[in-house]
Amino acid sequence: MKSGRFTEEQIIGILKEQESGLKTVDVCRRHGISSATFYKWKAKYGGLDVSEAKRLKALEDENARLKKLLAEAMLDNAMLKDVTSKKW
Repeated sequence: MKSGRFTEEQIIGILKEQESGLKTVDVCRRHGISSATFYKWKAKYGGLDVSEAKRLKALEDENARLKKLLAEAMLDNAMLKDVTSKKW
């Protein structure tokens, strides 16, 4: 997956700039992002602290790893069922 230009700390800082009273358009122009990106970040990171954002990222990574393990286990299970169902 593509790594973004901004870290979670930077994203939260950008969101706090807008919350402090700056216009969204000015914040987006200053940091070189689109308003769609800003609102996507706001939906994901709005109201979070830096430590909470790091914990969210860690949970997302762990969830992806577990989903991959589950998919591999299900594939192995299906393969074993297919092998045992054949008549020798």
